[in-house]
Amino acid sequence: MVLAGEPHSILIPELPRERSAGQRLRGLRLLHTHLAQAGHGKNAGKADILSREDLMDLLFLRLDSIAALTVGEWGEPELVQLAHLLPPNPAGDHYLLYPAQPWDKADTDLEAQALALEEELARASDGTTEAAGTGERCILVHVSTQPRNAQESSLAELGELAATAGLTVAGSLIQRVQKLDYNHVLGSGKLAELEVLALQGNAGLIIFDLELSPGQLRNLADATERRVIDRTQLILDIFARRAGSRAGKLQVELAQMQYRLPRLVGQNKAFDRLAGRIGGRGPGETKLETDRRRLRDRITKVKDELKTLRRQRSYARERRAKAGLPIVSLVGYTNAGKSTLLNALTGSSVLAENKLFATLDPSSRRLRFPEEREIIITDTVGFIRSLPKELMEAFRATLEELEEADLLLHVADASHPELELQVTAVENILESLNLHEIPRILALNKIDQLNNDQPPPLYVPEGIELNSPDNAKTEAPAPHPHLHFPSGKVIYISALTGQGLDELSEAILAEVF
Repeated sequence: MVLAGEPHSILIPELPRERSAGQRLRGLRLLHTHLAQAGHGKNAGKADILSREDLMDLLFLRLDSIAALTVGEWGEPELVQLAHLLPPNPAGDHYLLYPAQPWDKADTDLEAQALALEEELARASDGTTEAAGTGERCILVHVSTQPRNAQESSLAELGELAATAGLTVAGSLIQRVQKLDYNHVLGSGKLAELEVLALQGNAGLIIFDLELSPGQLRNLADATERRVIDRTQLILDIFARRAGSRAGKLQVELAQMQYRLPRLVGQNKAFDRLAGRIGGRGPGETKLETDRRRLRDRITKVKDELKTLRRQRSYARERRAKAGLPIVSLVGYTNAGKSTLLNALTGSSVLAENKLFATLDPSSRRLRFPEEREIIITDTVGFIRSLPKELMEAFRATLEELEEADLLLHVADASHPELELQVTAVENILESLNLHEIPRILALNKIDQLNNDQPPPLYVPEGIELNSPDNAKTEAPAPHPHLHFPSGKVIYISALTGQGLDELSEAILAEVF
């Protein structure tokens, strides 16, 4: 193609997409002229001819190479400078920029160079696939105003969510900003870096660790030519995979439709105004409007079905109340060990996996104590920080089980480095559900994973009882300024080994009876 530009710019048309996937380059080389006489004077041969905009085009368009040629006073060619992308390297460089040289001295075999580069990209991608697994490859991106350690922590949790969804993480990108870009979230430089990461890691999916607006999703997908989803979409996908019961499937479907409705954009205008037929002449209804109406109708239908299920569950709760059986509900951060604890206490075989959101559907089991005393223990869906509001509303039927509880057993992972943040996140969610006044016991699980010299991971406020596990020091650390566990007891346990379960049972008995 030969393109005629203006003195300061060239408009590149939309390029073919048949080679836009995987680790392949575009299959195109760009050679353009610079009319600004960059090669003249005392800096001739020293200054770079290729501009930052040129290099950004190289990255975004995944060109085989880009070259700029300067011309003399009479239009004759003078200097040329070449650049091409690089495979993954220890220095982390994204491209190689050659020094400017006389145009008639340039003897690079551009075709052989592009083929060798694609071979290197494919080899690096195959090696990463063997090491990380066979799932779809993705790049994780976190952009916020938070401190660096908080960003890394949030990105690590996003990586766990990606692994739960069966994805292979090929790379990650973090940027701390003073204010988010409302159009692309990332600046142009970071967008280019993201494109290179995706190319080097052979990733077709980019996951942002925040909730993106419809416009941001569209702009990012156009800029990267890859599928772009956000944290909410990833969590909804995990819930859709995990839902087993009819109630769970309906709740996930409702959450997905509520998330999708404001982001619904018409992709095909061929059937616009389809409703303008006999008996309905006039402007008609666009396909986008039809899709939205159908989606709203389905949302209304699913909500009605969930209301029926909520009534059925309320009847079951009434029967339990008439029987006079106290209810203890397990709550906590996802993957804290709630299902394992339920199995350990009741001898049941509820599904328990070392994955985020392994349990979605509530499970209730009876636990018998001496003196003919019984309670019902209910396991509920795990919480997570920044829980999508669509899920909170959709799972209202499940969370209503907590409202009838006589005691909340808050299970937390004592071995997790961010234990206090997780406990605080769960407490905030309970408060948003108006459940913060129900008595509760904090069970710090997984103490078998603590080191022998590791102190208790959580400050215990004055007046709250604490058992002393053998493998943890009894001295309480300095109080954490942001954590205030409002009521109940703190018990160290291991649902896997049984350590501390006797103390936990006694605490439950004392509170409930």
